[in-house]
Amino acid sequence: MDATLNVSDREQSAKRLTTIIYALYAGGLLTGGLTALVAIIMNYVKRDEVRGTWLESHVEWQIKTFWLSLAGYVIGFITTFILIGFVILLITFIWNMYRLIVGLIALTENRPVG
Repeated sequence: MDATLNVSDREQSAKRLTTIIYALYAGGLLTGGLTALVAIIMNYVKRDEVRGTWLESHVEWQIKTFWLSLAGYVIGFITTFILIGFVILLITFIWNMYRLIVGLIALTENRPVG
């Protein structure tokens, strides 16, 4: 980021990036998680830039959503042979969608999430 940006410009830039990251996570539901991998890397790379702002809650929300969803999908996949895995996969998918929607709503309202 350019050192001459004022706080408002920095915040708007970070908000745009956070929106893109939400879109990458949503795209991960359609790409088998490929864009979600890009999103989690971006979260960790840009984490320090939003520290101390209302956008920090969104980055933490996204990171937590990624790791818990990954765990749910892995457990669901492993247990599909006993059929309970399909239920776990469905619940994980719904929870993942819920987290993305709640996060995006809070982001569009310029407020922290969680």
